[in-house]
Amino acid sequence: MNNNVYWSFFEDEDWRFFLAATSKGLCYVGSPNAPFANLQTWAKRRFFDRELIEDHTVLKPYKAELSEYFKGSRKSFTFPVDIHGTAFQQEVWNTLNQIPYGQTYTYSQIAEMVKRPAAVRAVGTAIGANPVLITVPCHRVIGKDGKLTGYRGGLEMKQFLLNLEGNK
Repeated sequence: MNNNVYWSFFEDEDWRFFLAATSKGLCYVGSPNAPFANLQTWAKRRFFDRELIEDHTVLKPYKAELSEYFKGSRKSFTFPVDIHGTAFQQEVWNTLNQIPYGQTYTYSQIAEMVKRPAAVRAVGTAIGANPVLITVPCHRVIGKDGKLTGYRGGLEMKQFLLNLEGNK
């Protein structure tokens, strides 16, 4: 592989979304039923100098692990990710990866974990910028009152993922 961004469509029972990867790893998991234009817009902003190429073979290992996750037989992912963001976003995303399967944390808890307890809104913004839904488990973050809050994949998907993991 080279500097291109490869994409494919993922479909598993009720869920359909676009995936993209670079030679370094998965870089994008789209929202359910979102149009291809969303991936194109995202790729132009993040990888403006790279070509977006459809390639099902490159995305096959990512699809396989996601399918296993949706079937309940996988609790963590082994494939690499190639996600880019600010230092703060990276710190928040790395912290999300520490949330165990089947558990939820609040935005306040994440803010405390990144040693910025007053930055709850900034944490929420960083979580919302996560380009790899499911893989970096932003669905495991809920409101302080225990309610589901915004999720790029939609609250229906968030509820499904939490139920799948035995939570909520």
